[in-house]
Amino acid sequence: MSDNELGLFLRSRREAVSPARVGLPAGPRRRTPGLRRAELATVAGVSVEYITRLEQGRDRHPSPPVLSALADALQLTPSERIHLHRLTKSADPGFTCMGGAQPNRQVRATVRAVLDHLDPAAAVVVNRLGEVLACTDGYRRLMGPTGLLDSDPFANLARFVFADPRAREVYPDWDHVADQQVATLKQGPFRADPAIAALADELTVVAGDEFTRRVASVPSLPAATGIARLAHPTAGPLRLAYETLDLFADDDQQIIVHLPADDATAAALDALAGRRPGQLRAVSG
Repeated sequence: MSDNELGLFLRSRREAVSPARVGLPAGPRRRTPGLRRAELATVAGVSVEYITRLEQGRDRHPSPPVLSALADALQLTPSERIHLHRLTKSADPGFTCMGGAQPNRQVRATVRAVLDHLDPAAAVVVNRLGEVLACTDGYRRLMGPTGLLDSDPFANLARFVFADPRAREVYPDWDHVADQQVATLKQGPFRADPAIAALADELTVVAGDEFTRRVASVPSLPAATGIARLAHPTAGPLRLAYETLDLFADDDQQIIVHLPADDATAAALDALAGRRPGQLRAVSG
């Protein structure tokens, strides 16, 4: 794990912002994909030397006004601002929001009832390890043929992506999916959490550099929504819009819902379930 998550996050956000977005000219012969450190320093009103210290991990406690100026200059979203604040707090050892809590594998009855109402959509409940705790029949039809659900007693999303060769066939955008799985594992205390540390050690052994270089380079903020492409063994190419819904903090779980992102995918999922076309509708907009 990188011990400089704050610096990694700031650098990745800086490289994602174009000069034009902050009202600066691009200029010739740019080697930086986004803002240069000097440009960020100018917009945020801090010194280049201080930006360098933050990105290199030599200063991990920016003041609230500096943090706010950086967030404004980088045009961070609300979720990114919250994450930035958490990263500055996590630099102080001795406290973790999770405490010594073990990963929760019990799904409340009301959450299971919500899943029942979501069917025939492909929805799944996962914990912070990415373990599949409960799912709709639609999710079983979708992911069962891929091999994800073969594990007993709990399938694990990260383990499937990094340790099962079938995952590279299932996910045409495997590199992106792998990045997202690492970001998901890192968004909490990561190796300060014994359960996640054990999983990370396992993935380090079975996946090697594919896993460890992402740990060192992927910022710990996964996308909560997006489009996932699947090369399904029986249904063919699919495009799925997904939404991640956080449950109550004490549950330490999420519901991930997958919906067809186009009409062809909707028809393919209906056929997979043996239904007439039109039962599932593509997400528009």
